[in-house]
Amino acid sequence: MRPARLSQAAGRSWAPEGWASEGRPPAVLPPLVAVAHGSKDPRAAATVHDLLDAVRLRAPGIGVRAAFLDHSAPSLPAVLGSLAPAPMDLEGAECVAVPLLLTAAYHSKADIPARLAEARAAHPGLDVRVADTLGPHALLIAALERRLREAGVAVRDARARAETSVVLAAAGSSDPAANAIIAALADRWARERGWRAVVPAFASASGPRPGEAVAALLSGPGAGPVVVATYLLAPGYFADKIRDGALGAGASAVSVVLGACPEVAQVILDRYDAARHADRARRDPAHAIAASPLGNRFIRGHRRGTDARREQPNAVGYVRSQACLTR
Repeated sequence: MRPARLSQAAGRSWAPEGWASEGRPPAVLPPLVAVAHGSKDPRAAATVHDLLDAVRLRAPGIGVRAAFLDHSAPSLPAVLGSLAPAPMDLEGAECVAVPLLLTAAYHSKADIPARLAEARAAHPGLDVRVADTLGPHALLIAALERRLREAGVAVRDARARAETSVVLAAAGSSDPAANAIIAALADRWARERGWRAVVPAFASASGPRPGEAVAALLSGPGAGPVVVATYLLAPGYFADKIRDGALGAGASAVSVVLGACPEVAQVILDRYDAARHADRARRDPAHAIAASPLGNRFIRGHRRGTDARREQPNAVGYVRSQACLTR
């Protein structure tokens, strides 16, 4: 199969795998519940809604609902309650919850599972499947480079990349494993795209802070330009903190949050699709052999694994993702 070009992967209308074989029209696909953290900053919720509008444009046959863990409405219990079947409905109802989180940490490991377990207990006829967090995913590297390009960085110039260092600035977590994922993403990005260096930095919890990382790179021997890639989904306190600290330390450019990037919209649909197929594999061993989607968590049984489509070059989701790294 020839890899799809990035313009196709990020911009074309999306169709879930298996429509033809399942014989299911778009209208009967389970709703997608996008679970966002929430923020006191009104810009955050507005950005989430813009992102979900981008998802709807790519997949108009899927009902897409926003839910927030804190600060903003509607809450996750309210959204799930609205999707639950009537008490006498013997067929039940289903949905796929997609965490709008860039790393697996407290909210994806504890907070969301606990709230979904409560919802399942309150609405036993509602089958909730839980997708992986958005990151790590190859398309997120493309989204980061899109935002850097919009900030004036010569992303497409290989010589400029070789002279430019990037600070990958994330929120940070008290979970070392989550921070290690950011560090691994930085290593991968530098290796595959030829930046002079890509170093992780964190606005909270673990160090270094973005401003500290910028200063360290600028003080190094033969230092070239240093730019900051903001690895956040929505604006708010952390995004402002990253920008102020980085510019104060001498960064040449600081990108805005990922927001409604088309690549992020595609990742949401990839996660949704993988969750659907993983659920079919659980119920249908023959489908499991054919599709091999191993990587989602389930409220029923609390099964957890890794996303095979990140590792199998012949899988559609992986081919689309890899296209961004060849541009």
